[in-house]
Amino acid sequence: MTEEDHNAKEGKTGEKEQLEDALSREYSSHQEQLQGSKPTAERLEQIESALIAAYKGVLEYRQVPFVRFGELNAAELAHAFVAYPVVIKPTLCCVNVAQRAISRDLGFDFNTYSTKISADQAKLLAGYIKPFLPPTIAIPALVELDRYFWTDKELRAHKGNWEKSITDAINLVSTVAFRKRKFACDGEGFELDAAYPAKGEPVEIAVDVKRIESPRDIHKRADEIINKATKFKKVYPHGKFVALVYYPFPTQHINAQSRLQSAHIDGVFFAGETQSSIESAAEMMAGKMGVLRHRENRST
Repeated sequence: MTEEDHNAKEGKTGEKEQLEDALSREYSSHQEQLQGSKPTAERLEQIESALIAAYKGVLEYRQVPFVRFGELNAAELAHAFVAYPVVIKPTLCCVNVAQRAISRDLGFDFNTYSTKISADQAKLLAGYIKPFLPPTIAIPALVELDRYFWTDKELRAHKGNWEKSITDAINLVSTVAFRKRKFACDGEGFELDAAYPAKGEPVEIAVDVKRIESPRDIHKRADEIINKATKFKKVYPHGKFVALVYYPFPTQHINAQSRLQSAHIDGVFFAGETQSSIESAAEMMAGKMGVLRHRENRST
């Protein structure tokens, strides 16, 4: 390699490092975001004082075990993670670190509810969260943190299972097969929760499955459904677009249906959480789309 080639290579390396430095400044890590988002000492003191004052009539002082994280180094913390992986989740919870932050900042995917972790991953994780751990924390507090996030995980899983139950019911009562599909319009990508045909063009029937948990969300979610329907009809002008909605306010279903009125939506159907409600909504949808299978021909 000539001196000129060597200098050119060094120049490119320098440019690359400058670009990486610029990007690192533009996009902060989750660790940096945590540092800038933590509450002030004044707020924590205020919360503690207010809790004691507000609940003074029902306060009870108990002797409970505390973890002295301040006396634990990163290597010891990593050892605890390897020996008892179940403690990883509650420990991460008290510093607001989850799976995405681990993947983004540490470069490996890790299920925080996993029953095992490698020694190398444990070392990286322990070193990452050690600066943010409180000096001490009560064991019951860690248990409550774990309870909260476990419940949140299970609630999300329940909602996901409901959506799957909808698509399963559609396939049970239909003479044709529906599958999740995607389409693009005006440079944007959209997902259809259930569509017929399962593959190939054009898409003839599209189903958008949506959970609307609160009346205050109806306008936002309705706009999302209408926007997707509009884009779908732009790509598939002869296709049919229907919405199958979970909205736990039966007396407001007429208002919701009115909010979803659009030339691009060919039907709006409501389903609850029971299997009979789900199948009933799927049957009404399949009937309107002309693909309803007779009951005697259905396989369970």
